[in-house]
Amino acid sequence: MSKVQGISFFDRFLSLWVALCILAGIAIGKWLPLVPETLGKLEYANVSIPIAVLIWIMIFPMMLKIDFGSIVHALKMPKGLTVTLVVNWLIKPFSMFGIAWLFFFVVFKALIPDDLAKEYLAGAVLLGAAPCTAMVFVWSHLTKGNPAYTLVQVAINDLIILVAFLPIVSFLLGVSGIAIPWNTLLLSVVLFVVIPLVSAVITRRLVIHRKGKEFFEKAFLKKFTGTTISGLLLTLIIIFSFQGEIILNKPGNILLIAVPLIIQTFLIFFIAYGWAFKWKLPHNIAAPAALIGASNFFELSVAVAIVLFGLNSGATLATVVGVLVEVPVMLTLVGIANKTKSKYISTN
Repeated sequence: MSKVQGISFFDRFLSLWVALCILAGIAIGKWLPLVPETLGKLEYANVSIPIAVLIWIMIFPMMLKIDFGSIVHALKMPKGLTVTLVVNWLIKPFSMFGIAWLFFFVVFKALIPDDLAKEYLAGAVLLGAAPCTAMVFVWSHLTKGNPAYTLVQVAINDLIILVAFLPIVSFLLGVSGIAIPWNTLLLSVVLFVVIPLVSAVITRRLVIHRKGKEFFEKAFLKKFTGTTISGLLLTLIIIFSFQGEIILNKPGNILLIAVPLIIQTFLIFFIAYGWAFKWKLPHNIAAPAALIGASNFFELSVAVAIVLFGLNSGATLATVVGVLVEVPVMLTLVGIANKTKSKYISTN
């Protein structure tokens, strides 16, 4: 694994940059408390203005890459779409809830107070209800996945998020005993999915209409290289400047949160990957089908956690831990997919 093609040096070591930003945030909260105090005052309707700007910086470039006209091609690969849609929306959110509940309320009961366990559970549910978008293109490329299938799946998932994310999260968090402000949750979905999606579609069409598709793909999109990750890392610094006290007091909680998230990721991958094998799907469909379900739209999860529960909440911390474990775990699954390629039907 010395050579990992298709992913930049910066993206490959995302977990390292995340860890450094966490340390920077904690240091700021510890030694420069005026910074988080000032930022905490810049909010409207429970939405942090600085965080909202950074979330837009993260999400907009991802939305630009989606060509919704390609959805028509989904009819050519119904089995692959069935696997990912069923796993993403009928299995993943509920298995995440079950695994997280088991660990936070049973296995780690003596280590986590009930109120904090509820917040951690909420963060896990937010992760489980939001399938990945941007990074899926990287994971699919690393396994030589079918790019058309990956694009279609991402597009369909984004459309489904608009109608399914809200009721699934509300149902599961209601079950866990957490009161959900529907207006706040709906506002967050509109702010962080609908608006950037619509603006990206309009921007994409205008640029392609005026400059052509080749300019859009080879020049325009490159202007946004690194903006998603940069926005994410800056967001983490702000979040952890608020989380510093909690982390310094209980650093072990990061590990406690990571355990169920990692188990869930492997479980979902093998459910989808095994199903694809049973259905005799080609590897270039099976691999991205499994990887799409395993990874999370953590930008949306972090944003909703901040809006619903606040920057210094356990729910936000749980979603950020999801960011921390995402890259190393997904690269491990990419390696598993590549090593087992010979067991699947190959395509030219």
